[in-house]
Amino acid sequence: MIKFLQKIGSILYQIWFYILVAIPIFILLPVLIILSLSEKWYPQFFWVTRNLWANFILFGMGCIPKIEREEKIVKGKSYMLIANHTSMLDIMLMLKLSKNPFVFVGKKELSKIPVFGFFFKRVAIMVDRSDAKSRTAVYRSAQKRLNNGLSICIFPEGGVPEENIVLDQFKDGAFKMAIAHEIPIVPMTFYDNKKRLPFTITKGKPGRTRAKIHHFFKTSDLDEAHKASLRDEIRSVILKELSI
Repeated sequence: MIKFLQKIGSILYQIWFYILVAIPIFILLPVLIILSLSEKWYPQFFWVTRNLWANFILFGMGCIPKIEREEKIVKGKSYMLIANHTSMLDIMLMLKLSKNPFVFVGKKELSKIPVFGFFFKRVAIMVDRSDAKSRTAVYRSAQKRLNNGLSICIFPEGGVPEENIVLDQFKDGAFKMAIAHEIPIVPMTFYDNKKRLPFTITKGKPGRTRAKIHHFFKTSDLDEAHKASLRDEIRSVILKELSI
């Protein structure tokens, strides 16, 4: 009986998440529409999503961020932000970790999520991983954003792995892009989001959601031949943290 009630509670908790996602969007709808009309207004759009939308969801879910920093992100500088991917909460937590405006590189399927997807496809770089032309177009879009002083965020596992997998293998895209554009890579570990809001609807509970920003990896003196070793080294940093 207790397990049954826990599952019901988790289902209601998961439903509450999507309600929290939608409420500020509807309240701020005119502002969000206006700010999403032009790329030059993206920093203002980012400020709203970071300080209002993400906070509303994280605190509304009872998921209080606790952040440890080994190195600080410098204001006005562009970076490649990466982290392990386990939950929809990863999006909100990533927004909390960087005051510097950045754009997500995300799979096109996210644009189909009601309400959320409407804005996501306007302010993110969408990619169809099954289409080589789409993957190539990502690099051109990323260069445009970097030229505008923005950063890029990619979850290098390429999706959310099965719950029994601590950390999936990393795709090459984030590391190839960082080397090509000579921007530092900022590895991050998200410890608790899998417990807080997993993709299994009968699981999830409020609590601290910890994140750690690791020392940055410079790419200015690297070329594409270093891509695999850089990828594996950064993955080992995050895997070590998750295995403690």
